[in-house]
Amino acid sequence: MQTGQRPRWWTGACRELGENDPLLAGLIAAHPPLRLGSRGNAFQTLARSIVGQQISVKAAQSVWTRFATACETVTPAVVLDASPDTLRSCGLSGRKVEYMRDLAGHFERRPAGLDGWSGMDDDDIIAELTAVRGIGVWTVQMFLIFHLARPDVLPMADLGLRRAIEMAYSRGRATSPRQIARLSSAWRPWRTVATWYLWRSLDPEPVLH
Repeated sequence: MQTGQRPRWWTGACRELGENDPLLAGLIAAHPPLRLGSRGNAFQTLARSIVGQQISVKAAQSVWTRFATACETVTPAVVLDASPDTLRSCGLSGRKVEYMRDLAGHFERRPAGLDGWSGMDDDDIIAELTAVRGIGVWTVQMFLIFHLARPDVLPMADLGLRRAIEMAYSRGRATSPRQIARLSSAWRPWRTVATWYLWRSLDPEPVLH
């Protein structure tokens, strides 16, 4: 999905969620319409997630700019052709160089190509991509939301989402995964939408992935 697009199912999902959950109805009304989007193709989106691990957004952008300049075209073949020293000179740690090359190798070997996930369900995509070094469940869930625009993703481990749920539904008290699962069951099959507006309740400015 390119930056600035709204999934075709978004308006209907907002309507259904608002009818079923008055609190979400208020959040939806209080924030402008969504624009999901990513900043590149599937490989570039996941490569950015590796670059950004455990560093600030500003530092990650700086490293990515140097990385993209060094590669000229950020593709799996180019990354595999680059020497480890070249990748480290962009600001990548030795471990991230290994992760980036593993990701590139996975994409080079993938029979369906760079964007062949349309026929797969979410769990199968999570299973495939978490087999790549440096890619965890949360990263794949962000990929499902922002790149593939999947409608029913609930990133349970996301600290921002958990905090937003606690503020909105339990007066700031800690909530267990079981409580969140029970609460969010009413949001199916539109948990991506609920997640988005709960994020916006803490931070009105969306972040692209």
